[in-house]
Amino acid sequence: MKNTTIEYFNEKAQKCFDDAFTITERTNQDHFLSYLRPNAHILDFGCGSGRDSAYFSEKGFEVTSTDGSSEMCRLASQYLHKEVRCLEFNELNEENKYDAIYASASIMHLEYEKLIEVFPKIAKALKKDGIIYVSFKYGENDGYLGKRYYTYMNEKRFAEMMAQFENLSVIEQGIFGNEHPGQPDFRWLYAYIRKID
Repeated sequence: MKNTTIEYFNEKAQKCFDDAFTITERTNQDHFLSYLRPNAHILDFGCGSGRDSAYFSEKGFEVTSTDGSSEMCRLASQYLHKEVRCLEFNELNEENKYDAIYASASIMHLEYEKLIEVFPKIAKALKKDGIIYVSFKYGENDGYLGKRYYTYMNEKRFAEMMAQFENLSVIEQGIFGNEHPGQPDFRWLYAYIRKID
């Protein structure tokens, strides 16, 4: 079955863009930045609206922004006043380039098997000691909500997945609550991962 997530974001791009700016909390972003040296190079991997890319840039970091939806790239490019590269997650093909990769509520839209394939690409794109931030909806039953696909994570499943990657070490993880006012309550699993060779 075809993953229709990108199709959804192309169709609903303006709504998704507008909704992103209803979230003003920056705790997660600030904590991510606390792991980085000044002026570090960040890949905002699945940047959506570009909201977080803009915040990182304002804080003095070098930011490369990508998204798989051409319409989200168009809107984010206009907002950021720079090109947002249209790139599906499995198309990442860089080596030793980034100090950090920020994948907030993004790679969770890949099927589990595709997710397993993307983590080595992420590791390859990172410099040694680079940091990855990821977040997933909390749970274990993968599938579609409308046209968007979700791979869910709980502590056990996440640990089993990360055990497959010898050069990646989870240095922090936890659970946080719903950030979207007016939407059904749900929780997120987040993690900070370091490339160790």
